[in-house]
Amino acid sequence: MFEQIAQSIPYQRISVGGVNISIKRLDLVHPHISGNKFFKLKYNLLAAQQQGYKKLLTFGGAYSNHIAATAYAAQLFGFESLGIIRGEELANKSLNPTLHTAQQFGMQLQFVTREAYRQKQSSAYLAQLHQDYPDYYVIPEGGTNPLAIQGCTEILSDEDRQNYDLICCAVGTGGTITGLIEASHSQQQVLGFSALKGDFLSTEVEQLTPKRNWQITDQYCCGGYAKTTSELLQFIQDFEQQYDIPLEQIYTGKMLLGLSDLIQQAAFPVDHRILVIHSGGLQGRLTAL
Repeated sequence: MFEQIAQSIPYQRISVGGVNISIKRLDLVHPHISGNKFFKLKYNLLAAQQQGYKKLLTFGGAYSNHIAATAYAAQLFGFESLGIIRGEELANKSLNPTLHTAQQFGMQLQFVTREAYRQKQSSAYLAQLHQDYPDYYVIPEGGTNPLAIQGCTEILSDEDRQNYDLICCAVGTGGTITGLIEASHSQQQVLGFSALKGDFLSTEVEQLTPKRNWQITDQYCCGGYAKTTSELLQFIQDFEQQYDIPLEQIYTGKMLLGLSDLIQQAAFPVDHRILVIHSGGLQGRLTAL
């Protein structure tokens, strides 16, 4: 069924600061399982089907693209779904667009304390989780696991490997950039723009791939995950008006803000062939943008 959903992914070519870049519009892959989430979920859902599971369980924050995409994919493929959401205080607040979308698609939401959420990868927590939910197929936060990385290697085509010197993407949990690194040609560079503050993502990606033709910067995270600045919001507004490409403030906006700034600093040769991966996530876009 995934093959029926998959469509030819369009490229949009623009000029930023005199440098030509191509944007691979993964946000147009599917209206709900959009962007990188389509690729990260593909082999996980196929594995769940093959193993006979009827229910999915996964994790995410209040603005998680993964939560919204998993909810829709679960409904589409006939699974029940449960989302473990970081922040028990959210249980008594109105749902934001991301969580509202997930709930509309049938996902049950369970809000947990941030302290409990931090334990989600510990062996004791996972053992208790499997005991409490034995009939659920568990997908990690952000969907990142070996099956997700396998799916993300399919983002790059043979032509992408031949025609570009630099591949840029937003980074959340590290699965997408790892897939891109694994699929990239040895002479290509992969540059990730972290949506989170800190260098821990580089450490995690180092453990996922032996290749070293990449780097991740948090210089444009605007203070941390889901945080914004007036500069970022103005950049997104101006970019959308100029290029008619929708962005959101959590991932793609920060990535293109960073890339535009680096271009202005002449960080790349003018003839550098740059491919930008638009990873979707537009359901988390601020309506004020």
